[in-house]
Amino acid sequence: MLASKWALYVLAALRRYDRPMRFSELRRVLDGITQKMLTQTLRALERDGLVSRTVYPTVPPRVDYELTALGVEAGQLTAAIADWSVAHAREILTARGRFDERDAAPPAPVR
Repeated sequence: MLASKWALYVLAALRRYDRPMRFSELRRVLDGITQKMLTQTLRALERDGLVSRTVYPTVPPRVDYELTALGVEAGQLTAAIADWSVAHAREILTARGRFDERDAAPPAPVR
């Protein structure tokens, strides 16, 4: 589940705001996610025990999503990966540039 792009974004949003969030709030925060993808992602995270869903008996029904203890722990792991990525971004971009230059060079003639 953590390999899913949107799952990481949902976990990050819930971790960042550190409070229960409604579906519409999450959709606004997660620019580019469709309603269908957010629904599927939240269901999968709930199924895996990373997110809890609370339904309030109001009209219309109110539904909040928040991280479980397991979700908080997973969020810490994904935050560590994000921190590592930011810390090494320059090295990664340099390596990509070297690779792309090498890949774009014409092949050496065979002797």
